Amino acid sequence: MTLVYTVIGFGLAGYSVIANDSIQTLGTFIASKKKWFKWYTLAGSASAVMIIALAWGWYSYDGDISYGRLTRIPYQEIQWYHAVAPAILLLLTRIGIPVSTTFLVLSAFASTVVLEKMLMKSVVGYGLAAMVAYIAWIAVSKFINEKFDEVDEKWVGFWRNGVWISSGWLWWVWLSHDVANIAVYLPRQLDLTLLLIVMAYFTALLFYIFYIQGGPIQKVVLEKTGTRYARSATIINVIYACVLFYFKELNDLPMSTTWVFVGLLCGRELAIATMNKEYKLGYVFPLIGKDFLKMVFGLTVSVGIVLSIHYLIIPNNWF
Repeated sequence: MTLVYTVIGFGLAGYSVIANDSIQTLGTFIASKKKWFKWYTLAGSASAVMIIALAWGWYSYDGDISYGRLTRIPYQEIQWYHAVAPAILLLLTRIGIPVSTTFLVLSAFASTVVLEKMLMKSVVGYGLAAMVAYIAWIAVSKFINEKFDEVDEKWVGFWRNGVWISSGWLWWVWLSHDVANIAVYLPRQLDLTLLLIVMAYFTALLFYIFYIQGGPIQKVVLEKTGTRYARSATIINVIYACVLFYFKELNDLPMSTTWVFVGLLCGRELAIATMNKEYKLGYVFPLIGKDFLKMVFGLTVSVGIVLSIHYLIIPNNWF
């Protein structure tokens, strides 16, 4: 049964993480490029970067595709309750709730001490991303109005190419964080055969996500100001990638990239509202408040899972 639980957990976690969290990085890419390129062209590009990123992590970290993010969460024999977490995440994904896969999946494996540290790092990430985004877009608003796609003809090519480059970099940095949410079901050192199986599965998932144009969770990106524009998408990608890279280098503790992403969009929307008088704050606060409440809901479920495992399921050893 351990093998069965491992396969189920890994399969569900892979789909849930790619379908839910990858929109943070690929959402603006899909929104800004689907008018110009076929979905399979975009999917092929994202898959190529993913394969290179996984191969680099596997080579650099002695077979560990999680980039060392699981050093504080040792490998455990997979039980039935480990597969429950990604199943819940899959359900929430289907109804478009941007919950943190880091909390929802890793909470089933992490101790309460590690979960607390993950939470603190994620809260700091949310605040830092919001602050950096607010300051950055205040500066950006001095030169451009992101409510409109007004770009000089000579800069059109620059911004369109910028989306490709910035999306690739952001996708790589994001993978170095969130692959841990899937790799937690696998041995910490993968052999080449298992690595190829993982790559093939992730590639298939990516092609499906691009085929459905992001799915329900893509609405979180599309409802924000100007995310369909190449210029806005490039700026979002660069700032988001910089924040994630900072936390990647800070320590090896996992964190919620969802919280960082929502914090970034929060700071951006507030900055745009501040600099554009016709952009009502009454519209902004419900928008960012709704996303925050969804994250808190996901966190509540995650805490419930970890407490149930440590204080109810394991002590009683039901199965």
